[in-house]
Amino acid sequence: MEPPVPISSNPKPIPNAYKFLFGGSAGMLASAVVQPLDLLKNRMQMSGQGAKTKEYKTSFHVLTDIVRNEGVLTLYNGLSAGLLRQATYTTTRLGIYTWLFDLLSHDGKPPNFAIKTSIAMLAGVCGAFVGTPADVALIRMTSDGRLPPDQRRNYKNVFDALIRMLKEEGLKTWWKGAVPTMARAMVVNAAQLATYSQSKQVILARSNLQDGIFIHFCASMISGLITSVASMPVDIAKTRIQNLKTVAGAQQTGPIQVLADIVQKEGFFALWKGFLPYYFRIGPHTVLTFIFLEQLNAAYRKFSKENV
Repeated sequence: MEPPVPISSNPKPIPNAYKFLFGGSAGMLASAVVQPLDLLKNRMQMSGQGAKTKEYKTSFHVLTDIVRNEGVLTLYNGLSAGLLRQATYTTTRLGIYTWLFDLLSHDGKPPNFAIKTSIAMLAGVCGAFVGTPADVALIRMTSDGRLPPDQRRNYKNVFDALIRMLKEEGLKTWWKGAVPTMARAMVVNAAQLATYSQSKQVILARSNLQDGIFIHFCASMISGLITSVASMPVDIAKTRIQNLKTVAGAQQTGPIQVLADIVQKEGFFALWKGFLPYYFRIGPHTVLTFIFLEQLNAAYRKFSKENV
């Protein structure tokens, strides 16, 4: 997505290293807020896989079951993995996109829409690949509570998860589900880029509202709806693949096979299990990331100005 325009009128440019740092930090702060929605989404997507695991009918059912049987703090299981995922995925995606955006801009003129979409998709794929190990840990840590006690992995934190996966299942497990993860990143980045800018343009044209956080929130929620519908089938495939234990000699399960099995055994609309928490995560996460990013940019400009 196109780098946000700074709120501050101070034209002092921010070094690229700080752009990457602020981008990753903003994503991490936003994830800390929406982490419970990630957990609810993952639990819903895993529902229906395995005869001995808990089955959930709605997101509210998941929420009440977790709070009643596991405690409120369980909603933040996997937070360390979520933070590491943002530190790797968001930083890489923002860094590559910014670099390509500047490289393909000529005489101060930004690249056209098609090129921006293409580089956004490429940046998303690269970021997804780098962030897959943390993503696998996140899926497993948030899904653990639905398993019988004797089958739970009980990872202490994301680093414990990564070390144990390496020792118990091999290095390839870190990139389990990398293909659907990268495919999801392509869909999400392309959909968000197109629908966010278009939604924002329509809202501004048909209302008397000023461009600001409220407009960004509305456009993000509209964009999030379309993005969620388009990307959820790929997301549920990656979630289920990443949660599988790697066993030596076992046949690998591909995303197409996973999707076919879901449709056959659970029905076509099971491809959108966990839709509500997924949707309500995408929109607010985008807005919060934008808000935190602008605040970090403003703080940097103020600090650098005071120390000139």
